[in-house]
Parts: sequence; structure tokens; C-alpha cells
Amino acid sequence: MAYYYLLAQLPGLSYGQAAPMKSRDFRELAAYNLGAADAAWLDLCTLNPVVGAACAAGKGTPEFFRRWQEYERALRLNLARYRAAKTRRDAPPDTPEHPADAAAAAKAAAALDSPLEAEIFLDEARWKAIEYFQGITYFDRNTVYAYLLKLLLMERRSSFRAEEGFAEYKGLYAAVMEGYSGGAGLNSQSGEPK
Repeated sequence: MAYYYLLAQLPGLSYGQAAPMKSRDFRELAAYNLGAADAAWLDLCTLNPVVGAACAAGKGTPEFFRRWQEYERALRLNLARYRAAKTRRDAPPDTPEHPADAAAAAKAAAALDSPLEAEIFLDEARWKAIEYFQGITYFDRNTVYAYLLKLLLMERRSSFRAEEGFAEYKGLYAAVMEGYSGGAGLNSQSGEPK
């Protein structure tokens, strides 16, 4: 089914710019304009692949969602693996190497020193993956789903505040260091954890 009217009226999206509308508003607009079967999949348009994983496992799941969830799962597990290696902890078992671009994005992000730069890099990689999964047919449901996911990425990006994040990081780091100084993280009077 083609959705010319819905998609033709939407403003273009570019990574790094402010979202032209709230994802909530677009979700309502899309639900109104999509057929019932396609609208039911809007709930799987999330940046957290765990939310829809059970639903997406069934037959009839659009290819777009299978690919998106496979990508995001691989990205997150590979990130966990690289972060575990940095902190000398056990890596998650069975870290997927495919899709290869998800594994490569995780490796590149883990090599960045700035957590903010790493998150921005990861979201740009997600954006590119969404565009790829959308395909070349513009007036179909995949474009609607991709548009919603892109809006979610834009909203996420606008929530990043470098100064606030750095201040929070410094506070957490100081608390951790204070907890380990002196009594190895224990209250010296009672022996209980601080």
C-alpha cells in the first residue's frame, strides 16, 4: 500500500538538525493515515529493540523491523563486549558479528574517548542503518517507520547536554572515588558498604 498523501506532506529530516515535530505527534498522524495492519507495527518503532523483540519474532513481521532489531541488538551486544574489555570484565556470550556494520560501529564508538562523541557517532550509524533498511521505494510503510525512528533519534540527540553530562560524570566519579578511598568502599565504623 502506498502512502503518498502522508509522506508528501512531511518535512525532510537531516541528521544533526532539530526535529520538525514530536515523535508522539507523528505517531498519531501516521496511525490515522496508515492501514490498520501497518499502523499496528508503529509500536515497534523504538530505539530499544527489547521492547518489540517478542512481537517481531512472529510470522508476518515486516522485514524492516527484523533488520532494525537485528542491527540494534548486534550494536548493543558489541558495545557491551568492547566496554567489558576496557574494564576487564566478562563479555556477553555469543556477540553477533553480523550485521558487520553494527559490529564496526560499536568498535569505532568504543575507541572514542568522549562518551558524548561516542553516542553521537552511534546515533549517526543508526540513522544510516535506518535509511538503508527503508529501501528505495519512498511511498510505503517502511518510509513511515523509518521517519518515526529518525524523529526518535533527533529527540534523543536534542536531549544531550554536554555541560550537564560532564557535571554529572564528575559527580559520579567523585562519589565512586570517595567510596573506595580509605575503607575500600566500606564504612569504617560499621563495616557496612557506604
